[in-house]
Order: sequence, then C-alpha cells, then structure tokens
Amino acid sequence: MALEHITVLDLTHMLSGPYGTMLLADLGARTIKVEPPGSGEGTRRLLEHDPDYSRHGMGAYFLTLNRNKHSVCIDLKSEGGRAVFLDLVRHADVVFDNFSVGVPQRLGIDHATLAAVNPRIVTCSVTGFGETGPDTQRPAFDQVVQAMGGGMSITGTPETGPVRSGIPIGDLGGGLFGAIGVLSALAERERTGLGQHVDVSMLDVQISMLNYMATMHLMSGHVPEGIGNGHFVHVPYNCYPTSDGHVIVACIGDAFFERFAAFSGIPELQAPALKKQPARYAAKARIDALITEQFRQQPTVHWVARLQEARIPCAPVNNFAQALSDAQVRAREMVKDVTLHTGEVLPMPGNPIKLSAAQPGEWTAPPTLGRDTDRVLHELMGYDAQQVAALRAAGAVG
Repeated sequence: MALEHITVLDLTHMLSGPYGTMLLADLGARTIKVEPPGSGEGTRRLLEHDPDYSRHGMGAYFLTLNRNKHSVCIDLKSEGGRAVFLDLVRHADVVFDNFSVGVPQRLGIDHATLAAVNPRIVTCSVTGFGETGPDTQRPAFDQVVQAMGGGMSITGTPETGPVRSGIPIGDLGGGLFGAIGVLSALAERERTGLGQHVDVSMLDVQISMLNYMATMHLMSGHVPEGIGNGHFVHVPYNCYPTSDGHVIVACIGDAFFERFAAFSGIPELQAPALKKQPARYAAKARIDALITEQFRQQPTVHWVARLQEARIPCAPVNNFAQALSDAQVRAREMVKDVTLHTGEVLPMPGNPIKLSAAQPGEWTAPPTLGRDTDRVLHELMGYDAQQVAALRAAGAVG
C-alpha cells in the first residue's frame, strides 16, 4: 500500500483528528493510536452502550474512525510514559494531534522537542482556530467553525435562517486538510531530509472552502444569502418533489437548458427568450413552479430514468439506505467489510482514493484498548518483556 513505509503516532480524539489519521491508515500507514491507560481515548465512550450503534463496547464513531489502527497505552503525563513516547518518536515519521493550542508544549511533546529527538519527524496539529491570531485559546467544535466560516449563512433560506451542513464538514474538513498537510510535509522531507510542523485551523479550512463565492464577495462587496437548493446563476438547478420523493436537476449552460426544455415538453419553456441565462434567471420562480407541477405526477425512478436517457444531469435525493446500497457505490467498494475481534463482520464506508499501483488489502478491526502495547514496544523499539512489565508496574504504559 502507498503509505506502508510510514509510521504515524496518533494522539487524536473525537472526530477531526481521528478522521485525518484514518485517511492515512486507510492508505497503508502504520498508525499507532496512543491512548491514556485505563480510560483510553474519549471517543471510545461515545454510544458505547447504545443497542443500535455499538458493538462490544465500541460505538460507531470509534469503530469507523479507528479501523486499520493499533492501540498503545502510554501515560504522557508521567515522566516514564513521556520517555517511552520520545523513544517511540525515534522510530516514527508523523505525530498527529488535535489537542488544544498549548497542550503539546505543556506535555513536552511539541514539534521542537520531538525534532530534537528525530529531526525527520513531521508533526501535525488540527485546532479550531490555529496556532496564531487572537482566537487561539477559544474552544471549537464542528458547528462553531461552520457558523464562523460563513457557510451556514448561505445554507437554508431566508425563511429557515442559517442551517448547518448535515455532514460535519467543520470536523471532517480539518482532518482532511491535516492529512493533506502531512503528505505535503513528507514529500518535502524527501527533498530536505527534515520534518516540519503542520498547523491546520478548522476555521481556515471553512474559509478555504468558500472558494469562488468568497472571491465574488471580495470583488463586489455583495453579501450572499441562503437560497436553499437553488443556484445564483443556473436555472433550472434545484431539488424538485416527485410523487414519492425528490429529484435534483442541474442544467448548467444554455445547451443543457434547451435539452431539458425539449425533454419536458412544457410549452412555456419553449419561449425563445429562455434560451439565454438572464431571462431564465429572471423567470426562475416560474420555471421551478412548472417543473414542480410536472414532476409531482410521477415517482422518482420514472424521472431519473427519463432524465438520464436524455443526458440531463440529475439524481434522486437518496436517504442513507439508498445511498449505501447504490450499485455505483458498491461497485467502487465504498462500503467495505471489517471483521471485528469477535469475528463479527461490520460494514463501513470505504476509501474514495483508488491508486492504480497499490493493493488495497484487508482492513483490520478497530483495536481494543492497549491491544498492541506489548507488540509495538517489542517489535518497533526492541523492549523485552521485563522492560515492558516494569513500565506497566510503574504506570507508564498500560
């Protein structure tokens, strides 16, 4: 696998950090989750007793985010545990955390300290607001950065008010950009021989993802508002109710509109003026109303089949059951089976990155707490059984 030569020490918790290290683990990195002895990483306890969303004391969060990882228990707050961790850093390539700003320094595991032990080490910290600026000490979770990043203000409509994304893009975006930052630092290390620190702010990521819409505002001063599922340029580009669900139609450009108008057979849509975007946008409400009236007469599957035959961009609005059973999704192995330590097989989302020269391999189960402590300390660091026992007796490892 592409990253099988890379060893990652995973100090992350909750969602943003574990998602970033999950991406690296899925690509083959040997990812060692360093957890506090006894309690383990806090996400282990989320939904741990829920009858629907847990298996064997591990909730859906932990099960998904920690596949393909190892678990080692080290007490980073103890002198002995910190010494073990620094020894582990000597054999690693990456240390990835999402602690609050200042915590790595207080624990004595910041980049400067680790680079003194291993100059090739790449460290990455994903935080709410980054390590510079006036807000570095503010706590942040997903919805905080979604709100501050502007995206919520254009999601929903003036009637609904701001709406957060159903997918936690604040957290997931932070982890994704953290992984990209790590890969960039590893690539530069090939040239320089030295590691570096990657500082990723979840708020920065949200601003980055505003993309061309932010540029439009900075150019014009216009402040966009929520327009629901519609578009501020293209028509028709919206979500339309059918007799049993919803369909989206996305006509970008004049050619697609002409094709849609011919497909629909709606007399008003044949007007010559509508062949150009300005007239269509001026008539947006009327066009949407006409399409809604027509689409309500038949089920979703009818419209999707007909639209596809006409080569008009469209899709059903799938629920989770429909999305995860879709033939295209399954063909791309985007639902992957993972065999748990009990032998039970648990399906979960797959890896969207398909590398032509890489063998995907079998995914391994999310680890029970401290499952790999002895093996990692022995195989990676050369500790013998007596050394590990002494460390465990001192509370340095678990």
